[in-house]
Amino acid sequence: MVISKRLAAIPDSYFGKTMGRKVEHGPLPLINMAVGIPDGETPEGIIEHFSEAIRIPENQKYGAFHGKESFKEAIVNFYQRQYNVTLDKEDEVCILYGTKNGLVALPTCVVNPGENVLLPDPGYTDYLAGVMLADANPVPLNLDPPDYLPNWDNVDKRVLDNTTLVYLTYPNNPTGSTATKEVFDEAIERFKGTNTKIVHDFAYSAFGFDAKNPSILASEHGKDVAIEIFSLSKGYNMSGFRVGFAVGNKDMIQALKKYQTHTNAGMFGALQDAATYALNHYDEFLEEQNETFKRRRDKFEAKLSEAHLPFVHSKGGIYSWLRTPPGYDSETFEQYLLKEKSILVAPGIPFGENGKHYVRISLALDDKWLEEAASRLIDLADMYKAKHS
Repeated sequence: MVISKRLAAIPDSYFGKTMGRKVEHGPLPLINMAVGIPDGETPEGIIEHFSEAIRIPENQKYGAFHGKESFKEAIVNFYQRQYNVTLDKEDEVCILYGTKNGLVALPTCVVNPGENVLLPDPGYTDYLAGVMLADANPVPLNLDPPDYLPNWDNVDKRVLDNTTLVYLTYPNNPTGSTATKEVFDEAIERFKGTNTKIVHDFAYSAFGFDAKNPSILASEHGKDVAIEIFSLSKGYNMSGFRVGFAVGNKDMIQALKKYQTHTNAGMFGALQDAATYALNHYDEFLEEQNETFKRRRDKFEAKLSEAHLPFVHSKGGIYSWLRTPPGYDSETFEQYLLKEKSILVAPGIPFGENGKHYVRISLALDDKWLEEAASRLIDLADMYKAKHS
């Protein structure tokens, strides 16, 4: 097999291995609760606009590498409208071909070999690959239940002094924890005037059940320290379109844009037009998405609470974070659920060591199947009565 030493050293992507694979399960109908995308369809107006945009001759040719003016203007207007954040469309906006591409590429753009990058534990699985591709040093940023927020005083000062980049993600994938403006204020204040920058993964921005999720860029001096990566996949049901963007600190944005001039030749114009239409016309749809998942969260957690199953209360996102029974780690419990209850979940361990005794459960199911899944899970209540090891 021909593969570079650097690539061989990187663990296989968990979701790259598992998405679309054939699953052997128990006798009941399979309930797939491992899927990390909302279950609804893309709004019809976006589809129609995309369909029309395909026929525009301009969109059938190479476009500007850094995107259409109309798309960048829509991003700027959206952030002003939603988060009261003012952006420069040329210096502080970078269009991304799916947010994962930006999250993985960023260390190569702004981190030197041997420098530290703090990764939330638990946190999204593929940050690690980006750090390793940059020959940088991944360091866990331990997040503890129930709130899973960073405590900077618990991070070794020697580690912080050699840290170039910190990843944050709120609402957190996988735990459903959220951050207040005060949390971001503290992070910005901590790293202002240092060599450390922050990237905030804002993929689940639309889903804030107790309060609207703040942008890290709304904090004072936020753009001096941070960029934020926004996805259209979750809020607009556009995961297959692979469209997102990074906004904020101009030096980081320019580094990302330079990288993309060497790795991409401009996003398909019709995709940009569809994304522009979404940002300009579907603010109310984002609110409906949030209400849908809040209602699902309330019903699902109420069932688990009645059975005294130990889970982390979700304040945002589209997941429930369930503790494993005594004697099980995340992978053995995942297999147990698949074989005995025909429920497919994501084990917690790919999200970091702090996920070793949890599984991630997606709420991206209609009411019927979500209720059926809850019923199957509460049948396991007796497994939790022994003291957890």
